[in-house]
Amino acid sequence: MTALPPSPQPLPVPTTDAHTHADSTREFSGLGVADALAMAAAVNVTRIVEVGTDVASSVTAVALAETFPQVVAAVAIHPNDAARLGDRLGAELDRLAAVVGSSDRVRGVGETGLDYFRTRDAEGQARQKEAFAAHIAWAKEHDLALVIHDRDAHADVLHVLAAEGAPERVQMHCFSGDAAFARACLDRGFWLSFPGTVTFTANEALREALDITPDDRLLVETDAPYLTPMPLRGRPNSSYLLPHTVRFVAERRGADLGELCARLAANASALFGEW
Repeated sequence: MTALPPSPQPLPVPTTDAHTHADSTREFSGLGVADALAMAAAVNVTRIVEVGTDVASSVTAVALAETFPQVVAAVAIHPNDAARLGDRLGAELDRLAAVVGSSDRVRGVGETGLDYFRTRDAEGQARQKEAFAAHIAWAKEHDLALVIHDRDAHADVLHVLAAEGAPERVQMHCFSGDAAFARACLDRGFWLSFPGTVTFTANEALREALDITPDDRLLVETDAPYLTPMPLRGRPNSSYLLPHTVRFVAERRGADLGELCARLAANASALFGEW
């Protein structure tokens, strides 16, 4: 396990980590969920969206949301997991369907979508599309936010959403496109969620996407334990490190930090409901 970075200066106003994996963070750093939530609250990150990536982690996400009032859950089979399941995909989707409707603390379906970076074979990509379509249907059936994982698959993500019919509320988690793709998503009413990668020196195209994102469609996330922002890149991430990215976004946009924190929290509530 790697030592955790120090806590940043607290934010001036409470805000929300719009996508994280607190349970997985424990495996990377030994930081338990209760301690992670306490550390986050100490820097004014007072709510999180805990995201499942398979049936087991989705069940855990729901349990955490039912235990801690500052947590809501999103549940899914991650696209790369869907690709690897082979003939077992249908059975696992059936198991997950029961989790989707299991609690009012489930506020999102995802992360689902397409990942052509790790899944490059046609058969695996076809399974991803099958799973994506099922998740879209659940989001619409249960009136939940759809949380999309999109890696190297921008055009096909939009194609599947058009073919299936997008739900009312869509989050482009860990947004990774340029300004042109951002505009395509914004024109469809999606929220764009920016992780620590927006702080990386090489990612100017991502910052240009941030620049055109309206205040009411902007979210910030950790995707912990991954994508730790500068200046801590390469170390374990957790929700208490969200202030690094929030401050970067405020400076880039010329925004008042407190007003940005409040706006991010309001946007998370608009997407996932109040909690």
